[in-house]
Amino acid sequence: MSSLSRELVFLILQFLDEEKFKETVHKLEQESGFFFNMRYFEDMVTNGEWEEVEKYLSGFTKVDDNRYSMKIFFEIRKQKYLEALDKRDRAKAVDILVKDLKVFAAFNEELFKEITQLLTLDNFRDNEQLSKYGDTKSARGIMLAELKKLIEANPLFRDKLQFPPLKNSRLRTLINQRPQLWNTNGARAPSPVTNPLMGGVPKAGGFPPLSAHGPFQPTPAALPTSIAGWMANPTPVPHPSASAGPIGLTAANNSAILKRPRTPPTNNPAMDYQTADSEHVLKRSRPFGEEVSNLPVNILPVAYTSQSHGQSSYSPDDLPKTVVMTLNQGSAVKSMDFHPVQPILLLVGTNMGDVMVWEVGSRERIALRNFKVWDLGACSMPLQASLANDYPASVNRVMWSPDGALFGVAYSKYIVHLYSYHGGDDLRNHLEIEAHAGSVNDLAFSYPNKQLSVVTCGEDRVIKVWDAVTGAKQYTFEGHEAPVYSVCPHHKESIQFIFSTATDGKIKAWLYDNMGSRVDYDAPGHSSTTMAYSADGTRLFSCGTNKEGESFLVEWNESEGAVKRTYNGLGKRSVGVVQFDTTKNRFLAAGDDCLVKFWDMDNVSLMATAEVEGSLPPSPCIKFNKEGILLAVSTNDNGVKILANAEGIRLLRTVENRTFDASRLASAAVVKAPPIGTFGSANVTVGTSIGDRAAPVAAMVAMNNDNRSLDVKPRIADESGDKSRIWKLTEINEPAQCRSLRLPDNLTAMRVSRLIYTNSGLAILALASNAVHKLWKWQRNDRNLSGKATASVVPQLWQPPSGILMTNDVGETNPEEAVPCFALSKNDSYVMSASGGKISLFNMMTFKTMTTFMPPPPAATFLAFHPQDNNIIAIGMEDSSIQIYNVRVDEVKTKLKGHQKRITGLAFSHSLNVLVSSGADSQLCVWSTDGWERQASKFLPIPSGRAPAPLADTRVQFHLDQIHLLVVHETQIALYDAQKLECLKQWVPREASGPITHATYSCDSHSIYVSFEDGSVGILTASTLRLRCRINPTAYLPSNPSIRVFPLVIAAHPSEPNQFALGLTDGGVHIIEPLEVEGKWGTSPPAENGAGPSTTSGAAGSDQPQR
Repeated sequence: MSSLSRELVFLILQFLDEEKFKETVHKLEQESGFFFNMRYFEDMVTNGEWEEVEKYLSGFTKVDDNRYSMKIFFEIRKQKYLEALDKRDRAKAVDILVKDLKVFAAFNEELFKEITQLLTLDNFRDNEQLSKYGDTKSARGIMLAELKKLIEANPLFRDKLQFPPLKNSRLRTLINQRPQLWNTNGARAPSPVTNPLMGGVPKAGGFPPLSAHGPFQPTPAALPTSIAGWMANPTPVPHPSASAGPIGLTAANNSAILKRPRTPPTNNPAMDYQTADSEHVLKRSRPFGEEVSNLPVNILPVAYTSQSHGQSSYSPDDLPKTVVMTLNQGSAVKSMDFHPVQPILLLVGTNMGDVMVWEVGSRERIALRNFKVWDLGACSMPLQASLANDYPASVNRVMWSPDGALFGVAYSKYIVHLYSYHGGDDLRNHLEIEAHAGSVNDLAFSYPNKQLSVVTCGEDRVIKVWDAVTGAKQYTFEGHEAPVYSVCPHHKESIQFIFSTATDGKIKAWLYDNMGSRVDYDAPGHSSTTMAYSADGTRLFSCGTNKEGESFLVEWNESEGAVKRTYNGLGKRSVGVVQFDTTKNRFLAAGDDCLVKFWDMDNVSLMATAEVEGSLPPSPCIKFNKEGILLAVSTNDNGVKILANAEGIRLLRTVENRTFDASRLASAAVVKAPPIGTFGSANVTVGTSIGDRAAPVAAMVAMNNDNRSLDVKPRIADESGDKSRIWKLTEINEPAQCRSLRLPDNLTAMRVSRLIYTNSGLAILALASNAVHKLWKWQRNDRNLSGKATASVVPQLWQPPSGILMTNDVGETNPEEAVPCFALSKNDSYVMSASGGKISLFNMMTFKTMTTFMPPPPAATFLAFHPQDNNIIAIGMEDSSIQIYNVRVDEVKTKLKGHQKRITGLAFSHSLNVLVSSGADSQLCVWSTDGWERQASKFLPIPSGRAPAPLADTRVQFHLDQIHLLVVHETQIALYDAQKLECLKQWVPREASGPITHATYSCDSHSIYVSFEDGSVGILTASTLRLRCRINPTAYLPSNPSIRVFPLVIAAHPSEPNQFALGLTDGGVHIIEPLEVEGKWGTSPPAENGAGPSTTSGAAGSDQPQR
């Protein structure tokens, strides 16, 4: 059902309950699956109505959905079985055993045998584990307590346990209100059947929501809304943690349920084994056990009446209140906006018509445009007359487009300018629109019909919508009786709409259909108001000031179209209109009384203020960056103060420390990428350079038995003097020299921490630093017959119909500071992943969390599936240990110890039967997978003059031959013989390229792709570790010298040896392939005497190389 149908079901459920149709109520609960009535469930369990219990449960879950569900059904059927035995009804017990309990034998055969043996006892209480079984009533009570905990912890029930708060007889009220809601403004209204936003009559799609911000968990997709009802999504609910626990004969044992996976003792410094647990008869087999919490047994459920949005706890310390810099504008600031992708780019507009782009990390103004009409001849006579006046055009609003590729400027004289931004100081005139008669008061971007548009409003009392590509006018909305002050486009599911406010305090709402406004409300105090949604789109706020100087900051109850709460603390005699902003779905800020004032969204009291060194005007302009860690505030001396919290200060310091050193890389300058739009030049050829004298990634190849070779000159450069065998390094400098594609992404752009192709090659999975996974899938079509990943066809950023995201548990850790890791099952059905919190197992088709386990500390830092048994995983930990974990029986089999710092790499060899681990201590260890003993260990030799970071990642990956090992460190690439742990070759890049960020074998193990901090990618011949091709960042990134963007991770296609993908610091993912006419990345350099034998390499395989 759709989200709107969901609301309708709740209205009907309330109505049926009020009318005492009890049987129908529970039937609808079960068939819709929207609300699990715990009280009804308790009554059925207490009365032993087992068939009804399972029938009711079937509307919400099945036995094999997850371990919680399996445990729930097992406990119910076990109780039914024991009750039959207690009544000495052997025939019924046998029937239950065969029909109900045998399904569990496949998961725990020993348990099923033990259950069967109970039939041979005169009294099942003679079994030691069942000796404390009391009477039927008490046994049901104990089981019920356990079932409730399992249901509350089961993800499938997480949004279904609380009925949303509704006013009494809500459905009747809505029906009675129909005439008033249908046509509030006297204009002809379209049929409510065809217009799902009308909400005036009780048709599907026409009901206002059930609550605003109640504790009910929504489906992740935004809900379609009745504008008349101003719908808001309900609230996610935190749930008490519980464990699916082991299934067993014992009566419910909460201490067993909440038990951690058993961690071995630590008597052996190198390796520990799991010992027996005397508390459990079934200790050797725990197929349904699941670690979810280590909380005490008597944990109390979380109160469901909370108004919380499920956010982590925040404090005033999270607010950006520390002044870190001042930017001098030269004229008064009227509007600001941070770039949606680059968190340190600030767009500023002033009262003199100037528009500037600042890079706050370096405090540099990287672009400036003054107000100037681009085509005076196309201007109307009123506009030309206005331009002849002495007073300049002021900027009223600046705003970036959602992807940051464009920004718009609304001026006080008729005009809207759209600029395209290409990085650095590269601003290009895109569109000039004579939008309104008089002042253009506001603009915003929206996506009606999935096409980027610009919404503007003005002094002429009109709202207009323009095509952002062509400038064509798409819609005109008329109906305000005063100048339109602001616009706020938004959407719920596929329904797009616009809120508008006017200077007379009227608020209206419009669909993109030229059918008139759907809503006509008064802003508090009839103020000139701006409106804004919280970042997640679920809560609506407005802030404004009326003619008397009274200011109002409020949250709206979209269910009722009324003010939900009014925040205290704004002045009563404000000068100008108070501006505000929201951030993190938690904080509000407003500029008032020469201060920045902060509120928690859920508390009307003023939370904090910032004087900003006493430099603010009465009503300063303010703007958060997307992450909420920086805040720009206009000052009374025509400047902008940048405020930051601790995370923002770290960000700025990182940018300052990594400022591009142009002098150091001057010798490595490459051809600049051509302007966007000229990539298809047919006369561009692949650039080459003889030798490697100017290369930032020149290689030093060393045999392991020659330590002096680390200090010798690059040998490739020497070859350039040999006229008889001249070889050219292939240099890729321009976009036309390769095929590259940035994958589409409408989700929050955060740096890509992990990246992998699916084993089928049909999709790419990325894990961002905010713990969210993104999956891109290619479709089979005429342009892509195989349906595999390619740079020639744009894929779809895929989400299941539910709209949920695969998001890792982060616990109390900051995901930005965590070490993310994931591993993909061989059949691409499941991904195991962690971002500093518990490890999660996700279903790749539904994105549902199948289970979570291993809560920190210590946190998992690397994951690898055993090549022969997907139930066994190796888990590298923050505390330097490696845990060999059996998912099926929920048990830590072995803990391996030998590293000194966190684990950063794991790789299995199925031919050698070994596990190789690498750590932030730059050490390699080899472990036998037969007995898990350590066979060898060795520290990487660090090249002279190189000082690795204290926690430098060391990665390992096996060659296709499963014998030779690729070792990746920020200072080097090395090949090892895994049997002897002997270094065969070493390649050290020049310092000018910056550290190595990542590297991987191509799928056929013939090449090694290496990414660097300067943004370049080197391609080595794997057998010789010789650089044969270099791709410079100008070939795939837009030129922007002020912003450091570089790949953090690189992934190789599992069946296309010349295709790889890059995960970037700006959140982008790029697919890169050679030109079809080239077919490969350069040519291998000639063999070198003494370079040693090539490692053997097998044919390209379909399996993803082990990470």
